[in-house]
Amino acid sequence: MELGTLRPLLTTLALPPLAPLALALLGVLLAFKWKRSGLALTTLALALLWGLSCHGTAVWLARHALPQFAPLSVAALKTGKTQAIVVLGGGLLPEAPEYGQPQPASHTATRLRYGIWLARQSGLPVAFSGGIGWAAEGAQHGTEAEAAARVARQEYGVTLRWLESQSRDTAGNARLLAPMLQRDGVQRIVLVTDAWHMPRAVAAFRRAGLTVMPAPMGYVIPVERRLLEWLPSAYGLLASRAVLREWLALAASHVIPV
Repeated sequence: MELGTLRPLLTTLALPPLAPLALALLGVLLAFKWKRSGLALTTLALALLWGLSCHGTAVWLARHALPQFAPLSVAALKTGKTQAIVVLGGGLLPEAPEYGQPQPASHTATRLRYGIWLARQSGLPVAFSGGIGWAAEGAQHGTEAEAAARVARQEYGVTLRWLESQSRDTAGNARLLAPMLQRDGVQRIVLVTDAWHMPRAVAAFRRAGLTVMPAPMGYVIPVERRLLEWLPSAYGLLASRAVLREWLALAASHVIPV
């Protein structure tokens, strides 16, 4: 069994909502023997889950737990110092009944849209990297790259020049796409991915020997009134989980490439 197949399970165990819920369950069990300690642990776990479910917490974590990258200016893009736009996949909808074929998941779709927008501003060709993630269903047909290429062609009228469809994680994106670009003389790239994913992505592509100009998007920023930002929501929990996952991945990258 490849180590990568265990990553989704280990990630689920370490991150909300499962980790705080497991801690709360442990507190309930302890309460049968040590009532005060068990109830205190349960209360702490539920308070942690509440906090991590607030979008305001996700915003704070994104700003303080991860390295920061400023948005890319169009002026910097037009300096002629880069040779290609590289867009990283962020998931695939293996079944989209309304379309009758696989479609890019939301992160992939928004990254692709921004990458194509940058390409139109600069005239640079676009590369896309994304296969089938470790967490994907084993029977999944199609890859992120195939879906992205189809959407780029049909909806934007753009042909992606380079397609890498075998990678399963960020390290694979860089390891497999870099040689394709370098064979065509591309050494300096504009890298497109979500802002919370950018630190790990930049590190991976620099290790692969490319010069990287980050083009982050999808920032975790306040989106509602202040009171609503500090009330639990599924949206807030997903955002906190994404940031914490990247924080753990960066820490783990010192031991195992991720």
